[in-house]
Amino acid sequence: MGGGNGAGGEGVGDEGARSAVRRRFAEAAREERPDLALLCLLIGAEAVLGTQGNATGDAAGDAAGEQEHTPDDESALDRILDEGQAELDRLAGLLPFERGRTPAQWARTLQQVLGEEQGFAGSSSDYQRLESSLLPEVLRRRRGLPILLSVVWTEVARRAGAPVYGVALPGHFVVGFGDPGASHVLADPFAGGKQLGEEELSVMVAGATGGTPLSAASLRPAGPLETVLRILNNIRAWASPRPEQSGVRLWAVELSLLLPHHPGRLRFERAQLLVERGEFIRGAREMEEYADIVATMEPNAAENVRRAARAARARLN
Repeated sequence: MGGGNGAGGEGVGDEGARSAVRRRFAEAAREERPDLALLCLLIGAEAVLGTQGNATGDAAGDAAGEQEHTPDDESALDRILDEGQAELDRLAGLLPFERGRTPAQWARTLQQVLGEEQGFAGSSSDYQRLESSLLPEVLRRRRGLPILLSVVWTEVARRAGAPVYGVALPGHFVVGFGDPGASHVLADPFAGGKQLGEEELSVMVAGATGGTPLSAASLRPAGPLETVLRILNNIRAWASPRPEQSGVRLWAVELSLLLPHHPGRLRFERAQLLVERGEFIRGAREMEEYADIVATMEPNAAENVRRAARAARARLN
């Protein structure tokens, strides 16, 4: 899959498979302890199985099972999920057993096995590829964005019993081992698992923020849903300057809307995308619904949205 025509590009797609993915994604996102690997694999399944070139309908309705799906849809989806989970299990099985590892020893073990032996790492060219945000493809290619490589690190280490967590630094995602409030070390899977000192972290954060100093808040563990939303934001950012990939941007928005907590403005973005893709009535209707929601707090913004809805309806004349 290339950067411009990779998984999730324009096409007819399979509405039943899309429905199956959305339903499972919504269910997984609402679990008491969301499974990060499962949610990331479902994003990958959406790119492969879902409707990209003809994405229509209400995301919440689809997730509730209103769209019909067949046993074949479920079988294809189960195959993607099972293969991904099995590969993470296999990688965890490669970690040599040792009692009482320190955080630094855990980091070094993961660096040796995943970074050196298995070849997981990233490069600047990976930012240009959609596959770099899809866990099934990252597991296959051994390449990805920092956040997806961190998902691999955390999920493999967790299976092996390591005290591990993701850290959503500004502009870069890394992995922590140990107790985030006490003894811990941070490692950069994008650099093959290299351990990071305080000076390197400070430079990394300052470079991403224009000089903001490193703070304790920026080092807190990232939750599964926070991580998933950031992955979907990356996909939206990848697709945004590529008009031919509006279908990818649309499904990334729709999956984001299935998360229990998401930016409300995503509803307006979805409506705009529907209009851009020629679904003027549906897009206008969703704009009007969004305007009703924000009218009390932001009356001027609501009027601008209603004006956009009128313009969308006028395009049918």
